[in-house]
Amino acid sequence: MNSSTIPERKDVPASDKWDLTTLFKTDQDWEAALSQIETDAKAVAAFEGKMSSSAEVLLAALKAYEKLWKNVELVANYAGLLKTTDEGDEKYSDMEGRADMAVSKAAALTSFFDSELSAIADGDIKAWIEREDFKDYKIYVQKLLRQKEHILSQKEERILALQSESGSTAEKTFSVAENVDINNLFGTVNVDGKDLPLTQTTWTQFMENPDRSVREKAYKQFYKNFESHQNILASLYAGSVNQDVFIARARGYKSSLDAALFGNKVPESVYRNLIDTVHKNFGPLRKYYSIRKRALGVQQLRHYDVYVPLVPNVETKTSYDEAVEICREALAPLGKEYTDTLCGGLKGGWVDRYENKGKRSGAFSNGGYTGYPYILLNYKDTIIRDVFTMAHEGGHSMHSWFSAKSNPFMQYNYTIFEAEVASTFNEELVFQYLIKKADKPEMRTYLLAMRAADIMATLHRQTMFAEYELKAHELVESGTPLSAPVLRKLYRGLLEEYFGPEMVFEENSDMEGLRIPHFYSAFYVYKYATGISAAMALADRVTKGGEAERNDYFNFLKSGGSRYPIESLKVAGVDMESPAPVQAALDKFAAIIDELDKTIK
Repeated sequence: MNSSTIPERKDVPASDKWDLTTLFKTDQDWEAALSQIETDAKAVAAFEGKMSSSAEVLLAALKAYEKLWKNVELVANYAGLLKTTDEGDEKYSDMEGRADMAVSKAAALTSFFDSELSAIADGDIKAWIEREDFKDYKIYVQKLLRQKEHILSQKEERILALQSESGSTAEKTFSVAENVDINNLFGTVNVDGKDLPLTQTTWTQFMENPDRSVREKAYKQFYKNFESHQNILASLYAGSVNQDVFIARARGYKSSLDAALFGNKVPESVYRNLIDTVHKNFGPLRKYYSIRKRALGVQQLRHYDVYVPLVPNVETKTSYDEAVEICREALAPLGKEYTDTLCGGLKGGWVDRYENKGKRSGAFSNGGYTGYPYILLNYKDTIIRDVFTMAHEGGHSMHSWFSAKSNPFMQYNYTIFEAEVASTFNEELVFQYLIKKADKPEMRTYLLAMRAADIMATLHRQTMFAEYELKAHELVESGTPLSAPVLRKLYRGLLEEYFGPEMVFEENSDMEGLRIPHFYSAFYVYKYATGISAAMALADRVTKGGEAERNDYFNFLKSGGSRYPIESLKVAGVDMESPAPVQAALDKFAAIIDELDKTIK
């Protein structure tokens, strides 16, 4: 599909769009719900100073709070989903902007809520939530009370709330700098006689180009531009880390890492075990780069050689409907209810299927408490990876579907730690299905190479990122200020350690550490690595087990926010406090590398 054949949004058939009427029947209904937000927020605010007076008053306050935020979720989801279908549509931008403003105002009006609730006498609150009429709020209150030692006085909480906008300056400025100011300075790269723009969006395409000279030019041009802004970028990241340290210390956490993990009750050992286990298994990773060097036929493996496909694309054509049926068959171990629900949704209103002008790139799942668990795709029938993307986002949506149906609103939302499990679980089952069905050696090799790259990108690379974040925060906490030389030296050391002796880096390869947006959401990326490890272990357990193992997995999907993530995964049958799941995933990676070593000459 070229730009001339990409349709305008208005020309996309209804059958290819998601059906947002499960959220609101019309835009007018949305407008009415939007106007209700302020009224509902004021109703919550009326309870300020009264929540400790009796169980009945607290219950009424919780119900008002629930009503407010259930509507907020609906309003925000509807506007956000519309905006993603046409980023240039002024109406959708206006709707999203007005929703954001209403939500911010509601948050300010109700900022007292958690602090006041946590200040209720322990004896009273613990007795009240045991009452039957508190059953929909008990877990929410218990989780909030666990945070009590880190919740400050109402005056202090207000100060932190007022500081939150200025505290996000580093992140916002980085986003503008990276996506606008710096993004406009990369220039063009000549490919087959045509000067093509080099941008953050096209970067991946250049790195996957089979012409090494194109990759080299794009890489050096890209990082030279970043290097010319190194001090600004380093200062912004230092500001973000300093903000994390400030918040952690203000709230009385032991460290920034403790602050990031405490809310989800994730032991620090989970984070550190991940890094340690990956370090102990560098052998297969180094072997992978040796295979890549051999396959590319280069004397020196360079950093711009790591993204080009190890095996050339195998020509395939899989229609959208055929992809849905692959998902149905691949996910059959989960039973008919699961596959019928998912595949019915994939064909019946959950999905915005194809690219249109102005539509957001990539893919995501957006499941709320009310309405379908929506999926945005940009499906292309010539790319087998898009079948995996469908299964991946379908896993997220089914997780949301089970969670919403099994829990009250105040405890239905699961954590990011758990989210990546359900999605990568589905990817693993699709891989197992397709590898068994591969009837040509080149297809099998292609699938193995793709799976190896995916595991490496999700497990090894995200662990390297996680280690970088940890060390950067520890430097600040120990009194070492962050600067461009400090951060670049730190990141280069990790690059050399993870990639091993086969890799030859450029002088500015370490600038990569100053351009990753995820670093501005501290201690987030490790969840990708733990997620794929848990998913691979559970996929193995379910496919080799029986009804009991499948039910364990469903109990995990149904947990929502009723348990802490480590506990909900134990229900499914995997213990992330042990290094065993990470080791098992690394063992699978090693087995794939061994087979690739035999097939790629």
